[in-house]
Amino acid sequence: MSENIAMVNAAETRADEQVNARVRCILCGATPKRAELTFRCADCGELLEIFYPAWDDEARRPAATALKPLWRERKTSSCAQDQSGVWRFRELLPLTGADVVTLGEGNTPLYELPGCARSAGMERLQAKHQGMNPTGSFKDTGMTVALSAARRENYHWVACASTGNTSASMAAYAARAGMRSLVLIPDGYIAWGKLAQSLDYGALTCQLRTDFDGCLRVLSQLVTRYPVYLLNSLNPYRIEGQKTAAIELLEQLDWRVPDHVIVPGGNLGNSSALGKGFLELRELGLIGKLPRLSIVQAEGANALVRTLRETGGRQLVPVQAETMATAIRIGNPASWRKAVRILEATGGACEEVSEAEIAMAKAEIGADGVGCEPASAVTLAGLKKLVRSGFVQRSDSVVLVLTGHVLKDPEYTLKFHRGDLLAEAGDAGALEPHRRAPVILDADPDAVLRLLEQAATS
Repeated sequence: MSENIAMVNAAETRADEQVNARVRCILCGATPKRAELTFRCADCGELLEIFYPAWDDEARRPAATALKPLWRERKTSSCAQDQSGVWRFRELLPLTGADVVTLGEGNTPLYELPGCARSAGMERLQAKHQGMNPTGSFKDTGMTVALSAARRENYHWVACASTGNTSASMAAYAARAGMRSLVLIPDGYIAWGKLAQSLDYGALTCQLRTDFDGCLRVLSQLVTRYPVYLLNSLNPYRIEGQKTAAIELLEQLDWRVPDHVIVPGGNLGNSSALGKGFLELRELGLIGKLPRLSIVQAEGANALVRTLRETGGRQLVPVQAETMATAIRIGNPASWRKAVRILEATGGACEEVSEAEIAMAKAEIGADGVGCEPASAVTLAGLKKLVRSGFVQRSDSVVLVLTGHVLKDPEYTLKFHRGDLLAEAGDAGALEPHRRAPVILDADPDAVLRLLEQAATS
């Protein structure tokens, strides 16, 4: 038995102890023995987070010197948990063992974006593409942990309110676990590709005549009246899974901490999760500094931007959300207080971008051969503004977090390239060079050749 395998066995014992992870209110600090069904504090109504009391004891705290080689060696294992880019890091997770439900999530690529770097005025730019997860979004990294927690609690039904990605992820993992799933989506405000996933994975899908925030309100009442487990990012187990993207990113960077990490802002669970991951890595001694984590929202769904601008982050300013980037079309983000705390801890910024800026950035990411859904593109659009303001310097190391696959919303992409999207926008002219509509020709090689020659000289 190799020394590293011995460390694996010892680490598994420590991971089993993580079942003793506790929940704590992010506002009043209460530490109930069990989380409420709505995952809110019974005393003050705020969200809960998971923490690890054992880490206060140096003898029980995960050893930084052992973790890096252990995590690296697991990549060569045939064990399902080791092949997962989430459960591979289980020393920092709240549960493990037989309850785990995995689809091999995580292990997402880190891409170079040379064209986008030039567009943003950067020497170099990278993107961590969480859209390369099994169901096409970052939600899978959190869903594997939260649904495993539901399985441990012997639930038969799980449920979520969703703009699309959460429902697709939850339905897939529920199907994998042999559980039933209930999806509440806002009628008319979901990309069809995402809805199709939920249906194919067998979810009971309800389109409610309301927005996302209304769906979440209905779900919060429902879980108190029926034995169904809530799987939105209010659930702190979701956050624990999603934080592993921060660990994987730093591993891919050979543990060199980037100057900036830029994340889309919707319900704000993902930015909170990544920030939590970076903070815990520093606490454990795996990194010596934090990246600046910045959040970018659509102008029409800019609750966090307004909250910081109008109240200094002390009181949420909800908005009536309107944006074609449906994944972040959320006006009353549940994790706003967590996000404010992460911005303060890392020294990050919060920016907003227009619909035209999102569309242009999405086309530019696609032109680098990567592609993403519209909500992911706010990161590049926001970076351009942060460079112009001087917050990000040309020579800084920057990683964009792309949260959804390009095929999540093909209708948006087709409308953009056909000229049907933002055709009347004030800056529509700037978008024209990025549109690449299909050209209809006769079935004649000469016609195709003329077009090819024209394209070659343009």
